[in-house]
Amino acid sequence: MQASSPSQARLALWQLVVAEILIGSVGVFVHESGQDPITAVFYRCLFGAVFLLAWGIARGHLQGVWRDRVFLRGAVISGVLLVLNWVALFAGMARSSIGVATMVYHCFPFVMLILAALVLKERTRPADWGWTVLAFVGVAASADPMQVLAGSSGYLLGIGLTLLAALLCGASLLMSRQIGRERPFALVTVQCLVGVVMLAGFADAGALHLGGHWVWLIGLGIIHSGIVYVLFYSSYRHLPVATIAVIAFVYPLVALLLDYLVYGHRLSPIQLAGLGLIVVGTLGVNLKWSLPVGRKLSPVSEQ
Repeated sequence: MQASSPSQARLALWQLVVAEILIGSVGVFVHESGQDPITAVFYRCLFGAVFLLAWGIARGHLQGVWRDRVFLRGAVISGVLLVLNWVALFAGMARSSIGVATMVYHCFPFVMLILAALVLKERTRPADWGWTVLAFVGVAASADPMQVLAGSSGYLLGIGLTLLAALLCGASLLMSRQIGRERPFALVTVQCLVGVVMLAGFADAGALHLGGHWVWLIGLGIIHSGIVYVLFYSSYRHLPVATIAVIAFVYPLVALLLDYLVYGHRLSPIQLAGLGLIVVGTLGVNLKWSLPVGRKLSPVSEQ
């Protein structure tokens, strides 16, 4: 692959930052739309599919897609997982909070790591398992242990749904990684179309009236499933993995900030500590850090 020029890398960096800022607002759009999770995901998929189809046709990203049976089969299965993940995540946000659900949800890279090791038999560095354990301790702390111990059934269900969303997201991303390397735009377009077909019969018909909720629903599709994915896939090929891993934390930070500014939800000290552990764990895996303990016990350099 040809190396990106400094100007291309700079542009890609800004594209990725903007994409992460935009995706960080997804919880606000869902909440302000006033729709149940299934209805919100249906319109996210519908308007996202319209945008992506128009973009893909204009840019030639969809040529030959409908004749590639292997690709389509994988895209449909991963699309089912992705759509169910969105439904579970939005339901989790509604029962806990946007900020808490976003933090808990960000264990999905570790779910993906575990699934890759168990299902695909991929080799994983011992240090990565240590960072994964650290991150899951952070997830437990960010879920607000005091609320969990208080036994609020609605809150516990919200955390459970968010963890389910992380599992589904990890599985979907793992599958998408196998089939979508060459055609990421086509992949996400098919996934959105799958969501439209899956949820059309379950979306609330009560949304079909004039009102301000359409601004949020259209934005949810065009911004969060359209523009964001275009920016993601346009920037990824010009940036190193380390940069992508660091910039990815803009998403939860924006979600936490908006949750505080718009809804007044603030994190407790233990939740902030949990967020810190998630950040360290994720960076440890993505940047291939060695564990300090491992470095003392085994001075042999990594491969």
